[in-house]
Amino acid sequence: MSELVMNNKKEPVLRNASYRFAVRIVKLSQYLQKEKKEFVLNKQILRSGTAIGALICEAKFAQSDADFINKLSISLKEANETAYWLSLLKDTDYINEKLCNSLSSDCNNLVSMLISSVNTMKKKLHATKKSKARHPSNL
Repeated sequence: MSELVMNNKKEPVLRNASYRFAVRIVKLSQYLQKEKKEFVLNKQILRSGTAIGALICEAKFAQSDADFINKLSISLKEANETAYWLSLLKDTDYINEKLCNSLSSDCNNLVSMLISSVNTMKKKLHATKKSKARHPSNL
């Protein structure tokens, strides 16, 4: 398995970014609950926004490359859902446009990294399958 997009310092960029995003989502949730008395949308964005990083952490110990891809793909779905809830919160005046844009930017960055990671692993998996199919011991 890859270490989920490393930078030149060998830090897990995707995992760290998703954790920082989850912290922001938890703080948003606290704000929505205390200041806006909003509980339904709050629960939805808290669940999807924190699931992104949790699934990325799960992927680290995936049982196979296919399981790794599956975990990241589900994380990608959660990020997409989070983007939806952010838009809805903005359009219903629970959060302002500036906050929405900031959180959406972070969410879109996670989406981009997740797409890149999933595509890279799919190519690796495909190349491995092709290589095994051509190996003389398989003939």
